[in-house]
Amino acid sequence: MDLSLSGLASGFDWQTMVDQLIAVERAPEDRLRVEQTTLQQQNSAYTSIKTQLSVLQNRIAVLKEPGLFQSRQPLSSDDTIASATAGTGTTLGAYAFNFTQLATAAKQVGASGMGSSLSASNDVSSLVLSDAAFSTGVTEGKFTVNGKQITITTADTLQQVFDNISAATSGAVTGSYDAVSDRISLNSASPIVLGSATDSSNFLQVARLHNNGTGVIASSAQLGVIKQSASLSAANFATAISDGGAGAGEFKINGVSITYSVGDSAATLLKRINDSAAGVSAAYDTVNDRFVLSNKITGDIGLGLEDVTGNFLAATGLSGGTLERGQNLRYTIDGGSELISQSNTITESSSGIAGLSVTALAEGAATVTVSTDTAKIKTAINDFLTEYNKTQSGIDTQTASTTDAKGKVTAGILASDGDAAEIATRLRRLVTDQVAGLGTVLNQLEDMGIVSNGNDNTLKLDDETKLDAALANHLTTVETLFTDPTNGLAVKLNDYLEKTAGESGSLVGKQDNLIRAATDIDTQIADMERIILSNRQRMVDSFVAMETAQSLLNQQLKFLEQRFGTSSTSSS
Repeated sequence: MDLSLSGLASGFDWQTMVDQLIAVERAPEDRLRVEQTTLQQQNSAYTSIKTQLSVLQNRIAVLKEPGLFQSRQPLSSDDTIASATAGTGTTLGAYAFNFTQLATAAKQVGASGMGSSLSASNDVSSLVLSDAAFSTGVTEGKFTVNGKQITITTADTLQQVFDNISAATSGAVTGSYDAVSDRISLNSASPIVLGSATDSSNFLQVARLHNNGTGVIASSAQLGVIKQSASLSAANFATAISDGGAGAGEFKINGVSITYSVGDSAATLLKRINDSAAGVSAAYDTVNDRFVLSNKITGDIGLGLEDVTGNFLAATGLSGGTLERGQNLRYTIDGGSELISQSNTITESSSGIAGLSVTALAEGAATVTVSTDTAKIKTAINDFLTEYNKTQSGIDTQTASTTDAKGKVTAGILASDGDAAEIATRLRRLVTDQVAGLGTVLNQLEDMGIVSNGNDNTLKLDDETKLDAALANHLTTVETLFTDPTNGLAVKLNDYLEKTAGESGSLVGKQDNLIRAATDIDTQIADMERIILSNRQRMVDSFVAMETAQSLLNQQLKFLEQRFGTSSTSSS
C-alpha cells in the first residue's frame, strides 16, 4: 500500500490542503516577481531614454563647434565655367575668375606602324583570318561587293576571301595583298561598290576598304597591328622585343622600374604600367598602330623614359616618339596679373585665397561668391530641435499617466520615479534660460523664433524669419550663444548630458541599481523557495506518518473484529 497517496488510509485529502498552504506561502514570491518585472521595465525605459539622450548629444556636439558658424557656401555665376568648394573660415566675398587656358596632360606618342605586316609575302593562301593581326577580329557572316554577297568564316584564308569575291562577281572584281604596303586592293574595270544594309560581317571595315567611286580600292592604312593578348614574342611587333635573354627585361618611366619578360602579353604589360607608381596611363592605339603614354596629372611637365634591360620602349616606338607637351591653367582673379596652375583645380598655393578651391571647367569668366552657409547652420539647429523634442516626448511617454474610455488610469512605468522627470525639467530650463554675457537683443532661443510649445516640454520654431534675421545680421552673437566655453547653450547642454548619459553618467549608476535590485530578487525568491519546499516536505512527511498510523489502527481494528466476531458464534 502506497501511504504517500493522499487519504488512502485516513480518507482525508491532505494533499490538497498542503498545496493550498504552499500556495499561501508562495504569495510573497509572486509579489517579488511583480516587483522584479517593474524593475526590469524601468531599466528598459531608462535604456531608451539614455539612447535618445546620446542621439541628442550628437546633435548638440555639432552646434557647440565654432567651425559650424564659419562654414562657407561658394556659388559660381556660371557652373559650366567653374565649380568651387570653400573650407571653414574662407574669407567672405566675390572673386572674379577669368580662365584663358585650361590645363591638359602631357603625352608621349609613340611612332606609328609598330605592328608587322599581315604577311611577309604577297602570298596569303595560308593566312587564316582568325590568326591575322587585324586591328579587330573578323566576324563571320556576309559582306557585299557590287551587290553580290560573299560569305566569310574565320577559318577562311585571306586568299579564299579574294577567290570568293571573284567568284561572286563573276571575275569582275579581284583582290590582292601587297606585303610591302601591308594593304589589300580590290580592282575592277568599272567602279566598285562595297557594302549593303544587310551585311553581317565586318570584313570590309577591318580591311579598311571604303568606296571611292573608282575601280581601284585599297586599304586606307596599313593592316597589321599588335596582338595585345599574345605574348610579346608573338604579338606581331615589327621590331622583335627582347628582355635581355633571361626573362628579366626592365625599363623605367619617370624613374619607376617596370619589369617584363617576352612571355608577358602587351595587355598585361600595359596594365602593369597603369598600376605602377609611374604616374602615367599606357594604351595602345589600334587605329594608328602606336603606343601612347599620358600623364595622370595635368600641366606642362615631361615624361622620363629609359630602357634598362631589353628594348621594350624602343620596339614600341615610345622612346623615339613625340612628346605632346601638356598645358598649364592660365587665369586671373579680379583682373589681376596672370596666374598659373598645373591643375585645373586652383588651390591656395596658386591663388593665395585660403580655404577656396575652384575647378576650371572651360575657358571663360565666372565669379565665385563665398558666403556663410546659413542653410547648414539652420539644418543643424533644426536637427537639434527634432532630437530635443523626441527626447522630451520619450520621457513624457515613460512618466505620464493615461486614462481610457472607462476612466481607468494607467501610470507610466517611470511615473513614480522622479529621476526621469528631473531630466526633462533640467533640459527645459537649459534651453529656455538666457545666456549670460550677451546683450538684450539676442541672448536666448526665443530671440531666434524658437519657443516652448506651451503644452509640454518640447520646442518649436515659431518664427523662421527671426532665425533667418539672426543668422544674417547677428551670426557672431548666435555663435557665442551656442559655443561660448562657459555659458554657451550647446556647451552647457553637452556637459549636462555627459554627466547624465555619458559612460560615467548618473543614468549608468541608476540602471546598475535597477539591475542589482532585480538580481537580488532572484536570490530572495530562491531562498524563500528552499524554505517553502522544506516546509512542504515536512508536512508531507507528517501526513504520511499519520496515514501509516491510521493504516495500522485499521488493521488492528479489523483483527479484533474478526477475533471477537468468531468467539461470539462459537459460544452460541
